[in-house]
Amino acid sequence: SAGLTEEQKEFQKVALDFATREMAPHMAEWDEKEIFPVETMRKAAQLGFGGIYVKPDVGGSGLSRLDTSIIFEALSTGCTSTTAYMSIHNMCVWMIDTFGNEEQRRRFCPALCSMEKFASYCLTEPGSGSDAASLLTSAQRKGDSYVLNGSKAFISGGGDTDVYVVMCRTGGPGPKGISCLVLEKGTPGLSFGKKEKKVGWNSQPTRAVIFEDCVVPVGNRLGTEGQGFSIAMKGLNGGRINIASCSLGAAHASVLLAQEHLTVRKQFGEPLANNQYLQFRLAEMATRLVAARLMVRNAARALQEGREDAAVLCSMAKLFATDECFAICNQALQMHGGYGYLKDYAVQQFVRDIRVHQILEGTNEVMRMIVARNLLQG
Repeated sequence: SAGLTEEQKEFQKVALDFATREMAPHMAEWDEKEIFPVETMRKAAQLGFGGIYVKPDVGGSGLSRLDTSIIFEALSTGCTSTTAYMSIHNMCVWMIDTFGNEEQRRRFCPALCSMEKFASYCLTEPGSGSDAASLLTSAQRKGDSYVLNGSKAFISGGGDTDVYVVMCRTGGPGPKGISCLVLEKGTPGLSFGKKEKKVGWNSQPTRAVIFEDCVVPVGNRLGTEGQGFSIAMKGLNGGRINIASCSLGAAHASVLLAQEHLTVRKQFGEPLANNQYLQFRLAEMATRLVAARLMVRNAARALQEGREDAAVLCSMAKLFATDECFAICNQALQMHGGYGYLKDYAVQQFVRDIRVHQILEGTNEVMRMIVARNLLQG
């Protein structure tokens, strides 16, 4: 909490208490039984965590990007997988709040902020992951409607959620031909693939989302035709901070687990905590965690202030924090020895749950490309 205001420390305390009380005791069960903890998330929404950086007039909390990062880091100490879904949900509500008209904001945002309804973000396709601008899902204009055809892959919450923020092609090839539509579950022609079996992130379902002649009113388009790619990228800047924050929480929890294990576990007649090599590794883990946290919070401030370098700082923070935090969690598992590989010990779940953070919201290879392009154009 170093450097935070009293108000931010209070947000952090509320989120940490919620994570300790409502999430951590159930984390292993949600993972093992693949439970989507709807009621727990609705309890979190009562604390204002369903629309953290959404405007208050539609039910949001109206907090800053830094406040949001602090909250997601704290929640992630209790269950990284569930918090990561909540971060995606928040991003979707923010897109509707920011780019929607008044009618759209009032129609969708209140039920999403209360988590009475849940949202999914639909960008990735079977053939377009990192190359998002090449997406093929098409929306043909017919009078006052669009007819949507195509499919999306790896959609968090897919099939269990109520609102789908969909990037689709309304024009020619490339980013300028992409628009953003909001679909509701139950739309004729909207269907879902099988529930994917994943290494981690098991407390949130992942499915393909399929569109077959879905008729979507023009009134469900966010912004203008051709603005979709810009909306998607602006959403992802915040999404990268959010997912990096979830990694920080997992790493923080893993450092504490390692610290406890080194103190309790004895080998060669003395506690592991007396081994200087392990002391040094623990010190390195804590140092890397603090460095990653500072990068994430710096990027969050830049995004909040609308600075010119915000996008590249968000990419740097996502790259650094997700790589470093995975290494921290993995080292914590190693320190547990054989126990770390047992599902009775929480550290292995943190490792599994944050591995995907290096892939989604833009792979870390793409983050390097964004940073390099910025440097070379400078």
